[in-house]
Amino acid sequence: MKKDKKNKPVHLSERQETPVPSELTFPIVGIGASAGGLAAFEAFFSGMPDDKDPDMAFVLVQHLDPNYKSILGELIARYTRMQVFEVEDGMRVRPNCAYIIPPNRDMAFLNGTLQLLEPSAPRGQRLPIDFFFRSLALDQHERAICIVLSGTGSDGTLGVRAIKGEGGMVMAQNPASTEYDGMPRSAIGTGLVDYELPPAEMASQLIAYVRHAFGKPPRTASAPTPRIENALQKIFILLRNQSGHDFSQYKPSTIQRRIERRMAVHQIETIDLYTKYLQQTPTEVQALFRDLLIGVTNFFRDPEAFKVLETQVIHKLVTDKPANAPIRIWSAGCSTGEEAYSLAILLAESLQEIKQNNTVQIFATDIDSAAIATARAGLYPASIASDLSPERLNRFFEATGDGNTYRIHKSIRDMLIFSEQNVIKDPPFSKLDLISCRNLMIYMDSALQKKLLPLFHYALNPGGFLFLGTSETVGEFGDLFATVHRNFKLYKRKDDSPNSERQSPGRFLLPQVAGHKSLPQTAKNRNLAKKISLRELTEATLLQQVAPTGALVNVQGDILYLHGRTGMYLEPTPGESGVNNILKMAREGLKLALGTALHKAAFNKETVRCPGLRVKTNGHFSVVNLTVCPLSTISETADHIDAEIASTTPPAESLYLIILQNSPDLPSQAAPQNAGPAGARADGTAPGFTATDLDPFAADARIESLRQELRNTEEYSQSIQEELTTSNEELKSTNEEMQSVNEELQSTNEELETSKEELQSV
Repeated sequence: MKKDKKNKPVHLSERQETPVPSELTFPIVGIGASAGGLAAFEAFFSGMPDDKDPDMAFVLVQHLDPNYKSILGELIARYTRMQVFEVEDGMRVRPNCAYIIPPNRDMAFLNGTLQLLEPSAPRGQRLPIDFFFRSLALDQHERAICIVLSGTGSDGTLGVRAIKGEGGMVMAQNPASTEYDGMPRSAIGTGLVDYELPPAEMASQLIAYVRHAFGKPPRTASAPTPRIENALQKIFILLRNQSGHDFSQYKPSTIQRRIERRMAVHQIETIDLYTKYLQQTPTEVQALFRDLLIGVTNFFRDPEAFKVLETQVIHKLVTDKPANAPIRIWSAGCSTGEEAYSLAILLAESLQEIKQNNTVQIFATDIDSAAIATARAGLYPASIASDLSPERLNRFFEATGDGNTYRIHKSIRDMLIFSEQNVIKDPPFSKLDLISCRNLMIYMDSALQKKLLPLFHYALNPGGFLFLGTSETVGEFGDLFATVHRNFKLYKRKDDSPNSERQSPGRFLLPQVAGHKSLPQTAKNRNLAKKISLRELTEATLLQQVAPTGALVNVQGDILYLHGRTGMYLEPTPGESGVNNILKMAREGLKLALGTALHKAAFNKETVRCPGLRVKTNGHFSVVNLTVCPLSTISETADHIDAEIASTTPPAESLYLIILQNSPDLPSQAAPQNAGPAGARADGTAPGFTATDLDPFAADARIESLRQELRNTEEYSQSIQEELTTSNEELKSTNEEMQSVNEELQSTNEELETSKEELQSV
């Protein structure tokens, strides 16, 4: 028996006698930790209030040695007034209690109880945190909360995605406060973490969130009131203005739940106040946009469904295709790419099995640019091992140097073309053999679904297949699709009826609507904005970076302002330019790296540094360090650009500061001068060599810099190539539509001519 900090007895491994309702009404907080977790647990529970119950249950999942009895429960009991239990199989959870996973067990959450299982993976490959978080998400949905504390590796990352996909909340320990930051950094890298805090500050924020999110009676499923409906329309406008995407035809219940979750994160009481907060905070509009797009995805999700797809569709596609015919697939709403890569893996296996070498084109699209960037990179946490067989993991993935991530094999990556695309607005792909659109239509209202299914019918080849999510169906479009497998929602395109005309996609695509003007800011908000010039904005930011030379540009590289002596790097003199382009004016040795760095900074919304560039100026080479900073990441004043400036320049999020510095470590070198007819130099070295080249350390740094430039250039080229391929496919589809319309017009014209002749004969 232990004493808690209130000196009340705490019983470990004790069965609970107090009855609890079968349906839980309180949140469940899963906390995952590994190395360094004990100190984090201590700080977390020490931050709990002494005089109030948190009204939630805590389940601690720690990486434990399977061969030793754990005393974690006794240690935790020292820091909390709650009862602490080491979990026994089937134990039902109660509020204001903490539960500790026992050694050598996996643990899942089911119907309010904790279920213990024998670990199936070998030691060293177990992922108990992901396993528990995923089960918690499936069971508790929006009442699931997860916290990722100190630890190595990436366990918990996939669980974070599952929790957010079900509408739950995610916290992660601030990496600066950890002993080992691998797990928190991996979780934060998903972009799905709501709070990034030291453990001592988590408890108060957690309690505030829970009281706001669950302290009111649950919302009924009735239609929104006129006041809420009006606020939703304004939110849709704000989302469309910033993202270009219209959510007004998505299911109101889904939209409202996600908005309420964001309100709870910020402790905002009413939807009207949240609307005003969105108007004043563009970053929150982006955060809401991301929350609306979050879906649960992983490799071979619903394994039985993918097995049916493999046996009844993939094998048929491969065997029926001539050896030189391409196989074309569209993965619509691909998110971070796991499902699209799963399709590619199935095709690769089937093609190898029959020793056939067809070209495979998988068009994977989503409206979330951040998700597409993740998919393009093909880099996933090591915890994906739980979703893949060892054979597939070894064959189609390569472990990175740190062992915390896997990269998809190039042979699979080359099958896919990733692109940002709006499935309900942009032209579809055509002549497809398979469309996979899983768990996308469940978020759309019936009117939007009725537009989407005929579009899929149009895009498929005769006899092509449609693969939907387990909760989706073709509904009233049984005349367009025949059922292949009812349980796993596999359908086959029916051929066009000989007596009916094939519809063109223009009849069911949403019109391209011009964006509404942004809602006006309140007078109070306008008065708060600081009016500063581009010069003040640029110089203030440069002072923060301690950089002598810089340029303020937009995403295209157009120069808005120059600071310092730029002649060594660029042609123009300091001053406002507005029409010159820095990419065209960059000197030899700087141009390629500058273009790549600017693209990467714009794409990833992060600072990009390129050290050790050799820039040629007036016959001499200077070693230059290049930095490209998205302005919003380094200057808070960027949110307050003068309204007059904002009318003629892009918003702060699209401005970039380019900083150029001569390297203090590597002196400038004169360009080589030829001596004699053979071009030999006086020191006996070959032409083009400098003292820097003779320094092995400098040479290694230069080689690494060139490798990084090459990687960046390859990534940039691949993304451009994929965008061009997608645009080409969309143009083909549009061209086919125009041809179809032209044929209809010709047919109508012929009918009119016939009628005219008949009338003339009368």
